[in-house]
Amino acid sequence: MSRSSLSRRVASAIVITLTLSLVAACAGGGGKGGGASSGAATATVSASGSAPSGQHNQADVRFAQEMIPHRRQAIDMADLAARQAASDDVKALAEKIKKAQGPEIETMTAWLKSWGKPVPQGEAGTQRGGPTAQPGMAGGQEMANLRNASGAGFDKMFLAMMIAHHQGAVAMANSEKKDGLYGPAKQLADSIISSQNAEIAQMRGMLGGGTGTGSPSATAH
Repeated sequence: MSRSSLSRRVASAIVITLTLSLVAACAGGGGKGGGASSGAATATVSASGSAPSGQHNQADVRFAQEMIPHRRQAIDMADLAARQAASDDVKALAEKIKKAQGPEIETMTAWLKSWGKPVPQGEAGTQRGGPTAQPGMAGGQEMANLRNASGAGFDKMFLAMMIAHHQGAVAMANSEKKDGLYGPAKQLADSIISSQNAEIAQMRGMLGGGTGTGSPSATAH
């Protein structure tokens, strides 16, 4: 082998060695920087409790499955108010509740279907005292009493029952905010807490101020 050929091979080997060293150094530096950046991003996601779009957990499923029958009962109560309430204020509130909660049922039903989870039917098994009772749900006898009431008696009963019903929904929403993962479900929980606490205050004012008492002759049957 000639001296010039040997020199060229040695030079090539040195260049290759230097290049590999530089690549390793860059990779190491990038790995440290990238690792810190990735760690910070992971910590941020974990701390905020947010989740990628579409990701959900069992708490989200439970929230939807329990809230749907809860909403259905509120709508049943609102339908009774449209026919049996004496106060226009009570009727207006009932209509507002119905318009808000109907679309929520549709939204949560769509979530459950997209997750391949069963959609609850009716209100069976969810009433107070049952093994799967939801907070604030009225029992069978309470609903029967409300159906048989009219006028001022109905208004007072409706407001008292709906306050308890709303308080139950707020409790369920707080649980979803704490344990849930699905962004839209947590946003709905926020909306429920805000709107229903406002309506609870409104209904307490209506009861305390005598709104919804109707005529003196109106009684519960």
